[in-house]
Amino acid sequence: MTDTTEARLRASFAQQSMMQTIGAELTSVADGTVTITAPVGDGVRQQQGFAHGGMLFSIGDSAAGYAALTTQPEGTEVMTIEMKINYLAPAAGQLEAVGRVIKAGRRMVVVAADIWADDGTRRRQVAMMQGTMIPVAS
Repeated sequence: MTDTTEARLRASFAQQSMMQTIGAELTSVADGTVTITAPVGDGVRQQQGFAHGGMLFSIGDSAAGYAALTTQPEGTEVMTIEMKINYLAPAAGQLEAVGRVIKAGRRMVVVAADIWADDGTRRRQVAMMQGTMIPVAS
């Protein structure tokens, strides 16, 4: 991956107000894989005190989408066509979403993401996702 590709992804991520609102950071970018982290703060919890499922979905979708974008040429963006999520355990503490490309094609990119939570005593997988992105002209 080129420095230009990483800079393009980081500039795009910086424009996502949703990610800013939840305190998410783009922590790692490589060919076909992207990691996003976010704290489970007071404003993103459900009624039992764990991370709301929408937060897990948001960072997983973004990590998978940016992983897909690493396979695309400049002047291209990606959009989610469909995404499935399995919630595996309640999430508290610090979240980490690792998105990866399963298969990149010209018309669609199949992606996955694993979401982990570290509550200070243990790190465990709390969700897994699989979906499809479509390249679009920016």
